[in-house]
Amino acid sequence: MINYKTEAYKGILSGRLKIAVVSTGKYVMPYFLSGFLKKYTEIDLTMEVTNKSSVLKTMENNEVDFGLVSVLPEKLNVEEEILLENKLYLVGNREHVLEQGQYTQDIFNKLPMIYREQGSATRTIMEGFFERSKIIVSKKIELTSNEAVKQAVIAGLGYSIMPLIGLRNEIKSGEIKILPTYGFPIRSQWRLIWLENKKLSPISLAYLAYLRENKYDIINDSFSWINAVETF
Repeated sequence: MINYKTEAYKGILSGRLKIAVVSTGKYVMPYFLSGFLKKYTEIDLTMEVTNKSSVLKTMENNEVDFGLVSVLPEKLNVEEEILLENKLYLVGNREHVLEQGQYTQDIFNKLPMIYREQGSATRTIMEGFFERSKIIVSKKIELTSNEAVKQAVIAGLGYSIMPLIGLRNEIKSGEIKILPTYGFPIRSQWRLIWLENKKLSPISLAYLAYLRENKYDIINDSFSWINAVETF
């Protein structure tokens, strides 16, 4: 085990950075960590990948330095650093035949919808859209991970509203199709959050400084494909 106190005495930034990440955030967070960990080689990383409810619980218990979410918590006072736009689309598999240029929201009356589990941010966004649009969905399947939903869509079990960030390869290969639909994409933001008034460690402060200096370069280098998705 690294002796963090000895390294700190030598003037080396060392220790452990702990981050809790919502499940779809695993497609986001590594790109915002890679350069930092290469710069500070004595820092160890613990990244827990779970759903939104569990991320907020670990933060509330002060078990992590940061959380990555796409929906801000209602009952937890936090500060934030916005990293990246989150776009969600209605998607189906390669067998879906597009019947028109853009669907109206009536299409949801015809489709079996696949949901994430309760406590998922994607589900919160999806249900919020249905509530605002006064859409009633009667046919639904519930699965407990983004990967499970993706595979169910590919297999033809139904349709879902999914974050684009986790679909790059499947869209390029044609396994998953975006169904152009009025009101889409639904937009939110990927946000790094931490408890309000939390005394941040030197590592946490260094990481925030790194993000603020480099995040736009990271977006241009690693996520420019998002704006070109319609050309796949």
